[in-house]
Amino acid sequence: MTFDIINPATGETVERYAEMPPEEVGGILTKCHSAQQVWADTPFAERARLMKSVATVLRKNKEAYARVMMREMGKIWPQGLAEVEKCAWGCDYYAENGERFLASEEVETEAHHSFVTYKPLGVVLAVMPWNFPLWQVFRFAAPSLMAGNGALLKHAPNVFGCALMIEDIFREAGLPENLFRSLLIDVPQTTKVIHDPRIAAVTITSSVAAGRAVASEAGKVLKKCVLELGGSDPFIVLEDANIDKAVEVGIVGRYQNSGQSCIAAKRFIVVDAVYDAFERKFVEAVKNLKMGDPAEEGVYIGPQARMDLRDGLHDQVQRTLQGGAKLLTGGEIPDGPGAYYPATVLAGVEEGMAAWSEELFGPVATLIRVKDEAEAIKVANCTDFGLAGAVWTEDLARGERIAEDGIQSGAAFVNDMSRSDPRMPFGGIRNSGYGRELSIHGIREFVNVHAVWVNKLD
Repeated sequence: MTFDIINPATGETVERYAEMPPEEVGGILTKCHSAQQVWADTPFAERARLMKSVATVLRKNKEAYARVMMREMGKIWPQGLAEVEKCAWGCDYYAENGERFLASEEVETEAHHSFVTYKPLGVVLAVMPWNFPLWQVFRFAAPSLMAGNGALLKHAPNVFGCALMIEDIFREAGLPENLFRSLLIDVPQTTKVIHDPRIAAVTITSSVAAGRAVASEAGKVLKKCVLELGGSDPFIVLEDANIDKAVEVGIVGRYQNSGQSCIAAKRFIVVDAVYDAFERKFVEAVKNLKMGDPAEEGVYIGPQARMDLRDGLHDQVQRTLQGGAKLLTGGEIPDGPGAYYPATVLAGVEEGMAAWSEELFGPVATLIRVKDEAEAIKVANCTDFGLAGAVWTEDLARGERIAEDGIQSGAAFVNDMSRSDPRMPFGGIRNSGYGRELSIHGIREFVNVHAVWVNKLD
């Protein structure tokens, strides 16, 4: 089998990769497992030094890395540079905090000495998506490697160049050879790798269907897994919100990365008192978003990552309109090459429509009018997903109450957009998955929480 890398901005094939044969995959598994055995005994200070070196390599070559992301999945130039910088930040964060996060903890018991330690599990397999082809990998790899694990990456086939590039980043930074490797394989081989006894755990960021499949395979062999899946994040705007700021941040929250983000603001739930003003200003701002070549200055909406994804998104929009929703702007596939789809706004979306229940993974915003706070919270939670959410209000106590007790999700933001941050745990509930990445919680996902009880005999 071969994998064609198609530039989504032009439709041209720019690279072709052959699938690794099983014997090559097996050899990589053996080498990574052996490297991890040595790495597990490497002092934290040395791990931290090398992780800092990874951050240095990322920053030194960030333009080259952004260029590969642009070519393989259409990421616009400024956002590609920002993604590389965020990966470097994540490496620095775990280099500076990893040892503290995994320090042994004393426990008061009747024993002479009792404590808890955190030990690496072994080699972790990561099944990663194309939309943030560097950040999704580094937010798993930095904590996993700092914890003493090895790492194997099965990346999305349309960003295999990014996968090999990441492997080279770790190699250039001086990490032990074979501690991090990329596997250019398809689903059947991925299943075999999950079952391989040299794999200790699995993490996946992908669709609900892919998450269920990976979790099922991991469950058959009783291996720990972390799932970060889809989202349909609510963006609640209350009557006392700063409308101009909510629109400004909401535009970024929905349309950055050309709308291809699991944690994007997807459902704008606006109370009746300010709905008309919000809709008018939001649509006006959306119409000013420039779509085009991701390398061109001023472009905010690049192509969708693949043509089939663009066509699937358009089908969701059309089904929503057929169900009675209103198209306020966008919604038409442009002429010419490339997987382009314009910034789109749908209004009048109701329960039962495609845009209500399905994740729209592209530059399409859904506006929903509600009468008050209570209905806004009810609609926000009327979803099978639960990744993150946001609420806008000038009353911070009110916003904090809704964020803490109202929005049912892995994270909630007041007067800001949903985002991932190395300092805060990231993950969801329901169909958005389980487990956490980032912060102290992320580094402790793939360790053995090891209790030690020492009795003193008189």
